[in-house]
Amino acid sequence: MPKLWTDDADDTDGVDDQAAGDAQRTVTGRLQLADWRRRVARLYAQVRAEEDPAAGHALWRAGRDELFREHPQSPLLPDSELFTTGLPYWPYDPRLRFEVPLLPTSEPLTLQVPTASDGLIPLRRIGQVQLPAPLDASLDVWWLQQYAGGIFLPLRDGSSGRTSYGGGRYLLDTAKSADLGGSAETLVLDLNFLYHPSCRYNPAWECPLAQPGNTIGFDVQAGERLTA
Repeated sequence: MPKLWTDDADDTDGVDDQAAGDAQRTVTGRLQLADWRRRVARLYAQVRAEEDPAAGHALWRAGRDELFREHPQSPLLPDSELFTTGLPYWPYDPRLRFEVPLLPTSEPLTLQVPTASDGLIPLRRIGQVQLPAPLDASLDVWWLQQYAGGIFLPLRDGSSGRTSYGGGRYLLDTAKSADLGGSAETLVLDLNFLYHPSCRYNPAWECPLAQPGNTIGFDVQAGERLTA
């Protein structure tokens, strides 16, 4: 009896099935990522609407724990103990919440930050903020020069590499809805909302890290930490 198909046809069908599966996984992953960002945006909106900053911080912590524990886009590795313990933080310190103006800088500065997945991420410094006592430090504020853009403010401080992630933490990343508010002239900077980038949990992630203009010596014992 003659064969109705060839071995080559069998192989092609297998490739087509694999390609279809890969395409479906890509679609699913994109929708999951969109949902993650939607939930982060909702969480930060709730934080900004809360009149009591400490209560907003508690809300933020609970929301992040839920996302990291339950969402398919969680950066936690499957065997991470943080699924059960939750993310560790220092207690809320009201002295580390400021609303400060964004000050112009005398010289423009642009950086190209390489990543494996997104290529070069262009950053343009748009100004500086001056943090009052007890920090007495200035920080560069960056604009992500990608589609839609966004304010980006990372920080590496005296705790980095000891009690917080060595590459630093993020305070603002408005392209991903990490936005504590402000006005047309000011930014709310509450260092209790410092959080680790995803590369702290999973080496598969690559993250833009704090540059020299975002590095201070003060030991900021606020926000997310490595261990409780």
